[in-house]
Parts: sequence; C-alpha cells; structure tokens
Amino acid sequence: MLDIYIDADGCPVKEDVYRLARRHDLRVTVVANKPLRIPMDARYTLTVVGDRLDEVDDWIATHAVANDIVVTADIPLASRCLKNGAAVLNPRGGEFTEDNIGSALANRELLAHLRDLGERTGGPPPFQPADRSRFLHRLDEVIRAIRKGA
Repeated sequence: MLDIYIDADGCPVKEDVYRLARRHDLRVTVVANKPLRIPMDARYTLTVVGDRLDEVDDWIATHAVANDIVVTADIPLASRCLKNGAAVLNPRGGEFTEDNIGSALANRELLAHLRDLGERTGGPPPFQPADRSRFLHRLDEVIRAIRKGA
C-alpha cells in the first residue's frame, strides 16, 4: 500500500500533499509533536507523539516502508527511511536517493561543524512558489512510478 508520511514540523506543503493525495486516493499520516489541524477526511490521520528530541523522526522511520513516501527536510530521517525502501522528498521538490544521501549527510555535518566553530553558514533560502510547483510535480511523478512498479 502506498502511504504518505509528513514530518509536519515546519512543513510548508501539507495542504498540497492533501490535495494530491485526495486526487490519487492515498492515505496521509501527519506526524507532529503537538496537535495540528488537518482536513476532515478519513484518508488523513494526525499522529501526535511526545516532545522528546527526534520522536517524530523515530515514529516515521519505524512506520515508513517500501512503496511509501516520506515528506521531510530532515536529512538523517531521510537516510533512515531510504534504508526501509521508502521514497523521500523534501518540501522543495528534491528527492533523496541512495545516490545522493551520503553527500547530503556529509554536507550537513560539515555545516554543523562550521557553525560549532562560530562560522555563520546562513539558512536555506525563503520558500518560493517555484519550490511548491517543483514539489507537486515530483510528488506526482513518484506516486505514478510507485504505482506503475507495484
């Protein structure tokens, strides 16, 4: 079964996922540390976990399996979900794969090290409409590819 899991903390594309999931008749599980509003639809579930560090990540990594899709900007979570066989998209439309996750993890560690040394590394650029469009296009492609291969 193809399910979509959303790492809800700060995810700017939740509404977009709901619309696409409705069109493809897919289930969506939104995982967060606190209650959030989600559409009243039997396909959508809100799972509220505790506020322990990485508790959302642990829950998603435990439940997402092959032929599922995870939406997250969290690179370590993406790595864990890829090991389970899930497809992983970031909210800007990039896809984490076995081919690029190693360099993404290394870059994350490098930037963390630089910040620890007092360097100002800046954050990601502001979320743009083009990011949303790229995300929707890629999510639709991934859904179709999983269904075709299943």
